[in-house]
Amino acid sequence: MKHLWSPWRMTYIESDKKTASCVFCEAQAKIDNPENLIAYRGKFSFVILNRYPYTSGHVMVIPFEHKANLEELSTETRSEMMELSSQCTTILRNTYKTSSFNVGINIGEAAGAGVLGHVHIHVLPRWAGDTNFITTLGETRVHPESLESSYERIKKGFLGK
Repeated sequence: MKHLWSPWRMTYIESDKKTASCVFCEAQAKIDNPENLIAYRGKFSFVILNRYPYTSGHVMVIPFEHKANLEELSTETRSEMMELSSQCTTILRNTYKTSSFNVGINIGEAAGAGVLGHVHIHVLPRWAGDTNFITTLGETRVHPESLESSYERIKKGFLGK
């Protein structure tokens, strides 16, 4: 039997989810750097790398306002979130040399939302065969790049460098 150690998850497991603060609200209150993983800030929303990505380059577009549903957001915020999602696909296409993406929103616990109460859009680059035997049989994901490297590459994309 193989063991994968992830001791940093214990804080999350033992936390009181009902009283715990929002990870997205906490992140946006910090200075942008590889530690908070915010690659870009717009007027109404921001782009952050997923700390537990499905693939390298997995980002999320998140409104600054803590709202549970899209309909609670202003038209300007929803518009900017869609524009940033589009920018993310362009940057990820150029950075990771992929032409395929998953773009999605999970609203509510039954839909699979990992962060309840703060709506967000996932943007993931995809490649043919990226869900190979290790994911299927080993229930394990292999990431060829550190989050810090992904952050630097994606942030450069937003800076136009």
